[in-house]
Amino acid sequence: MSTLDNVRVRFAPSPTGALHIGGIRTALFNWLFARHHGGKFILRIEDTDQTRSTDESIQIILDGMIWLGLDWDEGPFRQTERMAIYREHVDRLLKQGKAYYCYCTPDELEARRKEALASGRPPKYDRKCRTLKTPVAGRMPAVRFLSSDEGQTIVRDLIRGAVTFENQQLDDLIIQRSDGLPTYNFAVVVDDVTMNITHVIRGDDHLNNTPRQIQLYQALGYEPPEFAHLPMILGPDKTKLSKRHGATAVTEYKDLGYLPEALVNYLARLGWSSGDQEIFSRQELIEKFSLENVGKAAAVFNAEKLLWLNHHYIQQAEPTRLAGLVIDLLKKDGTVATGKEPDIEWLKKLVKILAERSHTLVEMKTAAIPFIVDEITMDEKAMVKHLTPDVAPILSELAKRLKTVDPFTHIEIEKVFNALITETGLKLGKLAQPVRVALTGGTVSPGIFDVLEVMGMEKTIKRIEGAIGKIV
Repeated sequence: MSTLDNVRVRFAPSPTGALHIGGIRTALFNWLFARHHGGKFILRIEDTDQTRSTDESIQIILDGMIWLGLDWDEGPFRQTERMAIYREHVDRLLKQGKAYYCYCTPDELEARRKEALASGRPPKYDRKCRTLKTPVAGRMPAVRFLSSDEGQTIVRDLIRGAVTFENQQLDDLIIQRSDGLPTYNFAVVVDDVTMNITHVIRGDDHLNNTPRQIQLYQALGYEPPEFAHLPMILGPDKTKLSKRHGATAVTEYKDLGYLPEALVNYLARLGWSSGDQEIFSRQELIEKFSLENVGKAAAVFNAEKLLWLNHHYIQQAEPTRLAGLVIDLLKKDGTVATGKEPDIEWLKKLVKILAERSHTLVEMKTAAIPFIVDEITMDEKAMVKHLTPDVAPILSELAKRLKTVDPFTHIEIEKVFNALITETGLKLGKLAQPVRVALTGGTVSPGIFDVLEVMGMEKTIKRIEGAIGKIV
C-alpha cells in the first residue's frame, strides 16, 4: 500500500518563544499535504527544553494556528508527557549493545575536541566510554548511540532528491542526557514511529540531522518515514529572515491588521507554486498542493506582496466580519468602550467605503476613528492650506444647503455640491478638500460624498460649522 493512502504528518514546534513565519509555513505545508491526501495532521509540542519551554509559548502556538485555521486531527501531544516511552527505547538500544553510557564531562569533551582539531582530526566523540565495564563513581551518565562509521547514509528527499552523507563524519550522538531527558534527535525519532508518521516535512535546517535519525530508525527496527526538507525563507537582502526584516511572528501580523487568509495565501506561495496563479482560496490550495511543486531554492520574503494580498482580501471580505474586526481594534485601543459600540449596520457602511484604501485592518481602524469620535484633531498643515478665509463663505453656504437634503445620500449630496460648484465656478477639489479636512481632520479619505453620507447630516453640519469657526 502506498504511503499516500494513509498519510500522517506532524508539526512539532518547540514552545520557547513566538511562532515564527518559517515555523508556520512548515505547519501550513504539512496541513495542506494532509488535507490534499485525506490524511491526518498531528500537532506535537517538543517541550523537553524545560529551561526555555513555557505554557505561555504553547498557548501562543495554539492561538496562532487556530487564527490561521490550521486545525489538527490529533494532539496537541507534549514530549514531557512521553518520558516513559523514550526510556523504554533507550533501554532497548542499551540491551542490544547499540548504545552505551558516557561519563565524560563537558570540560573533558571540550578539551578532547580542541585536541582533535589541533591535530587535524574531525572533532567527533572518540568513544572513550564505549568499552567501560563499570560505572564512574559520582557521575550520572549520558547515553550515546553507537552509530555506524562505515559506508554512507542516503537521504532520499522528496524535494532535494538523493543526498549522501558519509557515515564516518557522523558522531555517536547523545540520545539521553545525564539528567534523564531525551535529546531532540532521539525523541523525534521515537515520536514519529510511535505516532505512525508517514512523511516528515520540515525546514532544510534539519537536513543534517536526518542521516543520524535514519540510523536510529534502523537500529530500533523501524522503517523510516519519507522526508521532505523545505527551502529556507530569506529576507529581501538574501540573508536569513529575522527581526530586522520586519515582523516575523504570526501574532505580530494579527496585531498589525492582516487577515489570516492573506497570510495563508502568501505563505503557501513562499516556496511553492501552481503555474502563475497568485491568489488561492483555501480549497484551491488543498486541491492543488503537492511536494513536487515545492522549489529547492530559498524563498524570499516580500512584505509588499503580502500587503498587496491583504488589501485584496480586505476588499473581498464580508462587511459584517470587517466591522466586527474593526470594533475589536477600536476597543483594544480605547476608542470605543464595551457596550457603546456603533450600530453594526452603520459600521458595515463605513467599512465598505474604507476598504478600497485600507491595506490592513489597522489602517481601516485609524481611518474609521474620525467617523466615530465626537471631536477630531485637525492636521495643522492641512488647515493652513485648505481652511482659508476665502473658503469660509462657501463652506457656510454648503452647510446651509446640506441641512435641507433629504434623504442624506450620496446622490442627493452630490447634487448640492454640483450646484454650488456651478454657481461659484470652483473645481470640485477646491471645495471637497476643505470639507474633507473639516470632517476627518486630514486630506485623505474615501470619496467625499460617501464620507458625508456615512458621517450623517448632524455630524457633518457640526464639523463644517466648527471648521468655519477656526478659520482666521
